[in-house]
Amino acid sequence: QVQLVESGGGLVQAGGSLRLSCAASGRTFYSYDMGWFRHAPGQAREFVAAITWSGGVTRYADSVKGRFTISRDNAKNTVYLQMNDLKSEDTAVYYCAAALANFDSVDVTTSEHEYRDWGTGTQVTVSS
Repeated sequence: QVQLVESGGGLVQAGGSLRLSCAASGRTFYSYDMGWFRHAPGQAREFVAAITWSGGVTRYADSVKGRFTISRDNAKNTVYLQMNDLKSEDTAVYYCAAALANFDSVDVTTSEHEYRDWGTGTQVTVSS
């Protein structure tokens, strides 16, 4: 199990940028693929981005592709989500999550059901 704590959320104007961070506890951070999900009021939680344990493979939701970038620093036990050109529809609570890495796979899961450890979330509000 890994404990996750998100930070970096806040209020930003449309077109602006934010960088979310997710700090993980434990010494086995490199054993986990990491994902970012978001939950807007009245909507289901949705996948945003994911990255493999090595950082070699990333996946993005179509709605954020080209605007958001996921990265990780295994030495710092931290995963990041750089969000540029933010839009009002990006307003949501953002969660990071950890899934045990499948070292036999060259891809990363985008299904929230595969992620077993979750942070408590950080609010991102984009004003138009």
